[in-house]
Amino acid sequence: MFYDKNEMNAQKYRLLKQFFGHESFRSGQEELADSILSGRDAVGIMPTGAGKSVCYQLPALMLGGITIVISPLISLMKDQVNSLIQSGVGCAYINSSLTRAQYETAMSRAVQGAYKIIYAAPERLDSPSFKNFAQNANISLIAVDEAHCVSQWGQDFRPSYLKIRQFCESLPRRPVVAAFTATATAAVKRDIINMLGLRDPYSVTTGFDRKNLYFAVSEPKDKLAETERLIRAAGEASGIVYCSTRKNTELVCDYLNEHGLPCTRYHAGLSDEERRRNQDDFIYDRVRIMAATNAFGMGIDKSNVSFVIHYNMPKNLESYYQEAGRAGRDGSEAVCTLLFARKDVQTCRFLIENSGDAAELDDETARRLKERDYKRLNDMVRYCTGADCLRHYILNYFGEKSGTMCAKCSNCAAGFESEDVTLAAQKILSCVYRLAQRNLQMNAAAVTEILRGAKTKRIKQFNLDDLSTYGIAADLPALKIRAIIEELCGRGYMRRGDFESLILTNKARGVLFEGEHITMNFKRSTAGSEISAVSRRAAAETAERPELFSLLRQLRAKLAEEAEVPAYIIFSDATLRDMCRRLPTTEEDFMQVSGVGKSKTERYGAAFTAEIARWMEENGVDRSQADTDGTAAALDRRRKSQKPSAKSKTYKTGKSSRSDKSSDGENAAAKRRYSSPKLLSEISAEQAARLGLSPELAAHAIEAYLLLGGYLERRGGELRVTPRGGLHGIAMSTKCESGSRTTVIEYKAAAQRLIDEHIDEMFR
Repeated sequence: MFYDKNEMNAQKYRLLKQFFGHESFRSGQEELADSILSGRDAVGIMPTGAGKSVCYQLPALMLGGITIVISPLISLMKDQVNSLIQSGVGCAYINSSLTRAQYETAMSRAVQGAYKIIYAAPERLDSPSFKNFAQNANISLIAVDEAHCVSQWGQDFRPSYLKIRQFCESLPRRPVVAAFTATATAAVKRDIINMLGLRDPYSVTTGFDRKNLYFAVSEPKDKLAETERLIRAAGEASGIVYCSTRKNTELVCDYLNEHGLPCTRYHAGLSDEERRRNQDDFIYDRVRIMAATNAFGMGIDKSNVSFVIHYNMPKNLESYYQEAGRAGRDGSEAVCTLLFARKDVQTCRFLIENSGDAAELDDETARRLKERDYKRLNDMVRYCTGADCLRHYILNYFGEKSGTMCAKCSNCAAGFESEDVTLAAQKILSCVYRLAQRNLQMNAAAVTEILRGAKTKRIKQFNLDDLSTYGIAADLPALKIRAIIEELCGRGYMRRGDFESLILTNKARGVLFEGEHITMNFKRSTAGSEISAVSRRAAAETAERPELFSLLRQLRAKLAEEAEVPAYIIFSDATLRDMCRRLPTTEEDFMQVSGVGKSKTERYGAAFTAEIARWMEENGVDRSQADTDGTAAALDRRRKSQKPSAKSKTYKTGKSSRSDKSSDGENAAAKRRYSSPKLLSEISAEQAARLGLSPELAAHAIEAYLLLGGYLERRGGELRVTPRGGLHGIAMSTKCESGSRTTVIEYKAAAQRLIDEHIDEMFR
């Protein structure tokens, strides 16, 4: 049953608030929901945390029949079902975690129509009892989550997904089919449409940018020590440490526990019972750190993950972005740090060569899949070794345009310097050319050994020490040679053949023989201090009333324990922060909080409003101080930026006070537009004019405040931008004037606002 447009819209928004607690849709949600409600297939490519589930859960509540959600992992089903039940929706999951009796009960209740939404693993589609149920049920929608699993060209192909199309077409009446995924290239998207048999699907790609995530890459000497440092910097935040192997997972878990950081583990070598227990400990916040292989996390809805650390480099950007995206699902600021090491590349190559994915494929398909995997690995290595904006690199990889700098990644925070590497490039290309003359093809590691004059077994075996290029780059660090090799491959001067061997292309002639020059950007530093990572999360995302926020978290934990569900199922941290802003003390006020619907108001409204009212009474706070429309915070920031300086005289008139500066000056400050970017000299001149000070004094005070606050740091006698500074709009920039290059620190709009808001503190 489908509704006419007016009726559909009215009910759609009513149910959105009633069951999901939202007044409006996020980008792409409404269009996908409307497509499904109109009877048209749909495909949604939306980043983790963008709200894919609402796109099919809301139509499921409006359509007349049952919705079946096909999902690959038990953890996802359990989370989704718990959340829906808490919101008052009848639903269940059918998977291997159920006992025989539980399965039969669930199927019996499904036949009786007790469930509006049923989650099922793709393997269940072959079950005789499930087939029988589906043949006789009124199924109005089939939603396929993690739809990229249907594609052999995706990063997580699952053969069981190939059965979905046949299942849909075997039903007496084919329902609407909708597919959703967080990461899909154009080729994978085509596979999703074809392999699932989607009919003229309405397609939405909302963009891949997760603006609340800070990306960092580091190459530390001691990964374990750096992992410990990052986690300690996170305070009490919850996070995941991803490792490429079971051995490393055990190593990280044991190390953190031995150093007083309680951590649990998850990998395929554990028993089902231990994996389930460890996962529950993490989800229920009994343990805040999870060390895991990529077997953990797909579909995990835990919204308060504040950091993700990759102890090893993943095989491809698709996997990395999906795993990193498990941080900050509730929209809070979060940090994603990748700890890179050259041996990670060898581990990834081993995993590619020994993957069991190609066991049932013909030789040609297996060869093409391996070529694809190596190309993706090379793209991943370039992400780790390049100097360009990390966010720009990720978005460009997925076909999305973005600015060249984001101010929210370690590369942008560190800044870079441009260098002419033509001579080094010529040496590298010449070495590959000389090898080809001997009918030899070798990988980047071997070419680096030759250029640096190494005395390895490989050099002796092939008599490579008598090459004219042997040792001609002994003065260059191996890491720099490898970085230039990656750049040459990325720009098309070389390509990779079998076993990652380097092969010249016709484009190399320009550098070798035609005078073409090559310049590269290099990060100014790759030291671990450059990304003092996770500490920024707490600084960037604090509640406006921290004492009340802490009380509400304690109340949420108590209610979650009583309901035997994870705390974030009750309310996310983002919802608690909105309560702190709005200060609801009645049921009507409580319903206005983001993330609060009718069912949760009935369940928890009285407890939370009573706690808020008690706190307000004890602290002398009244409702006039509540931000009921979302503008109070902005107005407060504006008021702070217009406060008179400590040195200006103030006259009191009744209850109001005013500075001896003219009101025209205040109005000008209030209306002042922030431009981007500016130098500190420009900002200090403006502030000096407003405060009646010398520009030199203003510049000194601003710089001192930014240094003490951790936005800037001095390293080797030079002023540098820290990751926290990058997060707040401060960036290093290289400018070319009259043929010479200079590096400056620029302050974008966010940084200018930061200085305005705290200008009084700088002169106390």
